[in-house]
Amino acid sequence: MQRSIVCESGRKMATHSADVSYVTTAGTGHAELRWRPVSGSKAPNTASLVELGDKVQQIVGRSSWWDRYGVDWCILSAGLGLAFLGMYLASYQHPLLFASGLLACGTGHWILANKGAHLAVHGALAESRAVNAFAVWFMSELAGAFTYKGGFDIHIKVHHPHTNIIGLGDSSSFRAPFLPKYVYMFCAPLLVPALAPLVSVQILWGQWAAMLSCVITMATGLYINHFLLVHFSGFSVLGAAAFMLASRSIFGLPYIHVNIFQHIGLPMYSQETRPKRIQLMSTGVLNLSRNAVLDWVFGHSLISCHVEHHLFPTLSDNMCFKVRPVVRDYLTAHGLPYNEDSYTSRLRVFVEKYEEWMVKLPPITHFVGLQ
Repeated sequence: MQRSIVCESGRKMATHSADVSYVTTAGTGHAELRWRPVSGSKAPNTASLVELGDKVQQIVGRSSWWDRYGVDWCILSAGLGLAFLGMYLASYQHPLLFASGLLACGTGHWILANKGAHLAVHGALAESRAVNAFAVWFMSELAGAFTYKGGFDIHIKVHHPHTNIIGLGDSSSFRAPFLPKYVYMFCAPLLVPALAPLVSVQILWGQWAAMLSCVITMATGLYINHFLLVHFSGFSVLGAAAFMLASRSIFGLPYIHVNIFQHIGLPMYSQETRPKRIQLMSTGVLNLSRNAVLDWVFGHSLISCHVEHHLFPTLSDNMCFKVRPVVRDYLTAHGLPYNEDSYTSRLRVFVEKYEEWMVKLPPITHFVGLQ
């Protein structure tokens, strides 16, 4: 069935859930989340992350290495191959081949720097800690030009344990209230690759050893990429730099969009009002609809299985997709929402509600589970 979130203005944003609808009534700085479980569902307060975890672990235990890690390693290998294929195609002057090379380089970069680095920082690429540590260093700093240590501190230590808790994991780092909405939504994200090294330095400022190591690694990665474009693809020095920036900007728009679509605009809690973890993740996280390109480039855990990822962050993308039916059925059977919406729908509502969601402070939500 379809559910709607009704805000103070009375406007509705349609999303989808199998067995439950709820209403959010916003007041002055407060909101109350009231559940309307359908007939036959259990009370929301009876949902247990331990119980759900046991069901998920049974699936993981029956899965092969290929399901747990192999599928994602193949996609990452394809990403590396695409990067080199793009450099080769970009050496041709034919417009179609050159454009294909630009797209291939950009796709390969984002598969490694986003999907790969994200899985590695969660320890989701292998059982070996050493393999994950090398992978996150290689894909985040060397290939992606972004600090893996800063990413760990912000993403693992804050965002995941405190998802949608105001002042902690509320995605406020993605807000830029000084920018007009169309500039923020459709122009500024193109600068992500140029700003990433500068943001890394800002994050690590004061941690001099870590910052120096990060700067050296990022500079080395950028130099290697630039060297290959000059000596393998035949670019001039300035042309190689322009090609790097252009290719790495290709998925800048969906990168910013995905990071705000899946949390902002959903219920936000204070430390005092936060519900237990399974309710927090159910209400504060949203899955985007399946998308062949984004699922491949960013990974299921960042697109169509973000709820599963927040509940079980050490699962690989393929395993998140595999346990998705169990997670969806369990949440809806316990009267909790399983938030889903399409990319285009979220884009439309963010443009409409940019001032409310991206500029103003969100209201504090109080969880009220109806027995």
